[in-house]
Amino acid sequence: HPNVKVHVGDGFKFLEDYKDSFDVIITDSSDPEGPAESLFQKPYFELLHGALREGGIITTQGSENPWLHMKMIVDLKKSVKSVFPVAEYGWTTIPTYPAGQIGFMVCCKDASRDVRKPLRKLSEEQEDKLFKYYSSKVHEAAFVLPKFAEKALR
Repeated sequence: HPNVKVHVGDGFKFLEDYKDSFDVIITDSSDPEGPAESLFQKPYFELLHGALREGGIITTQGSENPWLHMKMIVDLKKSVKSVFPVAEYGWTTIPTYPAGQIGFMVCCKDASRDVRKPLRKLSEEQEDKLFKYYSSKVHEAAFVLPKFAEKALR
């Protein structure tokens, strides 16, 4: 797409040079332990926040899944909530991951935005034409969590 530019490299260094520049930032990192640990901590989220335009949104890996890493997810949500007014944990099925699921955080600078709902409503015909997996129903379902996870993340 002509409006999309992908940047690959040191995210910290890159973000330090960009302020109020992006509508969306997607971090597809490795697991939150070891070398990528800093991508799951407050200083990184502060850099992301600063690089976003007003109303901007980020998504980042949110740890494996509630079955295996609930404490890690709770800690991550606390960290992002200290920076972003909106921070929601969602999950999806990925057969190759442990327990067949992976989680993600979606955060927004706009306190009135409900990221659990799609921003744009597409017809079923549009969704059929544009997507193989995604739909508005899948989007909303991603944020429906088991009761134990819902309670832990309140």
